[in-house]
Order: sequence, then structure tokens, then C-alpha cells
Amino acid sequence: MATQASCPLIKNILLLDSEGKRVAVRYFSDDWPTNSSKIAFEKFVFSKTVKTNARTEAEITLLDSNVIIYKFVQDLHFFVTGGDDENEIILASVLQGFFDAITLLLRNNVDKREALENLDLILLCLDEIVDGGMILETNGPLIAEKVTSHSMDAESPLTEQTLSQAWTTAREHLTRTLLK
Repeated sequence: MATQASCPLIKNILLLDSEGKRVAVRYFSDDWPTNSSKIAFEKFVFSKTVKTNARTEAEITLLDSNVIIYKFVQDLHFFVTGGDDENEIILASVLQGFFDAITLLLRNNVDKREALENLDLILLCLDEIVDGGMILETNGPLIAEKVTSHSMDAESPLTEQTLSQAWTTAREHLTRTLLK
């Protein structure tokens, strides 16, 4: 109990499209033990928030003893969930850091298509923000910098590269092989 009092915990971070379907999600709580319960929670949150005007700034709501901070940008819906005893300002700073980092990583083109093309960067971004529910970083530019520093050069082992980097490396290797 002392850990929770001294360190705010995040239950999940959701990035949904304009129809409420998953783009990228991370759960850090056992409140939703099965995949079907997670999807049901996502649909519930989406249905309760879709008609609000959260485009200019973040909104706050309390649903099923969870504080949910959310913001909509074009066809993407950003959500950060904490317990009902969590500080809303801290949850909002996590949401803003996530949004700022995504905006930088997607070069101000924040939409579903661009997000899906750069899903590896978004998932790395989630890993840099929260680990096991504990907040690691909320500064968007710093998060984006850490994510971009993960990009490896072509000489790195494939196990240390993201999927898109591995494809690029493989394509370059194939091109060199064919040109010999």
C-alpha cells in the first residue's frame, strides 16, 4: 500500500481509432485478465467518450472506479487509465507526454494510417513511458528522443532491431547481393 501512495500507477494506455478498434494498447493491471475483457473495456470506454469534444484539450471521466483521461486527434483516440484514487493531473501529464511523443515521431501527421505504419515506434514509446504501471517519463520530446535512439544501424544484430529496421536491413543486404 505504501508503494501506491508514493507512486501513481497507470492501469492502461489505449490508442484507438475512430471506430473504437485497437491501434496500440498496453495493460499494466490485472483488472482485465482476459483479452475479451480488455476488448470489452475498450468498447465501453469508447462508447462512453465518443460523443464528447476532447479535440482541443484532454477530458476526464470516471467510469467503473477508473479515472480516464482522454484526447482525440483526427481519427485517433488517446486514453490513459488510472485507479479512482490517482491524481488526475499526473494522469493528464502521462497522456500529454504520450501525445507529444507520438506527434514528434509521426512528424505532426497524427492519423491512423501513419500510426499503423509506425506501430513499432508507438509501442517503443509506450515502453518508455510506463513500465509495469509505474510512470517512467512524461516529457514528450525526451520520450521521442529515447525511442529514436533505439534505431540501430544496419550492422546491428537483427535481434536488436525493430521489424521495420530489419526489413530495411534485409532489403539493403539483398540489393548488395544482387549487385555483386
